Amino acid sequence: MANEVIQHLAARFFAAIEQGAVAAVEAIYAPSAVIWHNTDRAASTVSENLKVLSGLIRGTTDRRYTDRRVLTTPSGFVQQHVLIAHRRDGRRLELPACIICEVENGRITRLDEYFDEAPVKAWLAAD
Repeated sequence: MANEVIQHLAARFFAAIEQGAVAAVEAIYAPSAVIWHNTDRAASTVSENLKVLSGLIRGTTDRRYTDRRVLTTPSGFVQQHVLIAHRRDGRRLELPACIICEVENGRITRLDEYFDEAPVKAWLAAD
């Protein structure tokens, strides 16, 4: 797959999350995609991932990916970024992360996400 096609797929995927477009995210995932996080080292399904994503969207007023660096690979792409999100009470999250995606036939078949969960826990726990 050409680098430009992969770059476009990555841009569409993260734009859909920023816009809260869960159906668009789902359409980018292959139906049998596996999503894995370093924080629990457990694989989840697309359906499970979309439930978590929906919760993030409901609980925030906005989500932005800044400082993006996307590198294409022979099997997909790697994106390093900082996720900026605001809870409905205004509390801000800045989460540096790295996501490695495998892509086949224009869809994400595996997503591995790496981040430090301490800022997320503090952001969720704050009153």
